[in-house]
Order: sequence, then structure tokens, then C-alpha cells
Amino acid sequence: MAERLTVGVAARLSRYLQVLTQAKKMGKDRISSQEISDYTNINATQIRRDLSGFGKFGKRGVGYNIDSLLGEIRKILRTQGQHNIALVGAGRLGQAIASSPIFAEHGINIAAVLDIDPEKTGEAIGNLAVQPYANLREAVRENNIITRAFSETWETRTSHSTSMRMAAYGLAVQRVAEATTTRGLYP
Repeated sequence: MAERLTVGVAARLSRYLQVLTQAKKMGKDRISSQEISDYTNINATQIRRDLSGFGKFGKRGVGYNIDSLLGEIRKILRTQGQHNIALVGAGRLGQAIASSPIFAEHGINIAAVLDIDPEKTGEAIGNLAVQPYANLREAVRENNIITRAFSETWETRTSHSTSMRMAAYGLAVQRVAEATTTRGLYP
């Protein structure tokens, strides 16, 4: 990869990835920098400049092959591959999250659903059965689940003397704030 990945370029590539994912869902095979520009409000010249810094992906007058460009941007952003996560909480929000295809589109696989409520144990959510929260360690080990977010939540919970739910909420709000600042959505 020729160009060093700056925060600005990474933020724009992330937006291009969203547009390409939607275009693929709509059945498109190719897309031009002008079409990407129309959806992102980023100048088509800037889009071509961003992409050309990492290699030659498109053809003048023909555009970009969507599947190929999706793969290349995922490599650049290091988002290719599958990451298994555990979803803790099988209430309405947990069910909505587990049923959403959006995570799979971005390489995130919900490998286990756990809940503290014994009445929810065994309930089917998608193709998974809800497990008791007490099985978390076993689920992490058996499903090769990434644990960084859990350990950060636990550390936040401990250092702020709060519940896991409030610690997770606080970290989520912090990450959304960081992401919106990075992407330049707010001044």
C-alpha cells in the first residue's frame, strides 16, 4: 500500500464502503466516482485521489467493480475477516440486534446470545438459542469470541462503581462521539 492511512482518508474510505455496500445490495456491479460522490458529498476528484493512493482500482469511463473495490477498501481499513461477538441481553433490543443483517455485512458474527433472565434461556433468536449469562466464559472459549470490548466494559464498571449496563452505555456514547468527530459530522 503506497499511502499512509490518515484519519481523514480512513473516514472517507469508511463512507465509500457504506455506499458500495448499498450499491451491491441494489444489484449493481459497477460504480463511478461521480456516483459515489453523489451519495457522500465528497468531490469525485477527491475520491479518485483517495483510491489511487492505494493502487489502481478503476478504469476511466467504466468505473469501479464494486466487489473488487469493497474487498480492497476492507483490506486497507483492516475490516476484512469475520469477528465473533457475544450479545449480552436477549430483550427487545438484543433481539433486534441479533436479527439485523448489518453486522454480518461488516464482518461481525453474533456467535452467542446470553441473558441473566432464566425465562429467556433456550429461547430462539435467529439461529441461536439464548444461553444463561453464567455460560459467558464457556461461550467465549467455544466460539472464539473477541473479548476486548467486554474487558473494557468490566474495567469501566469497576473504576466507576457502576453496573455493566451503564458502563457499556457510557463506552458506547464515548465511541459514537469519537466516530462523529473523526468523520467530521460535527464542527
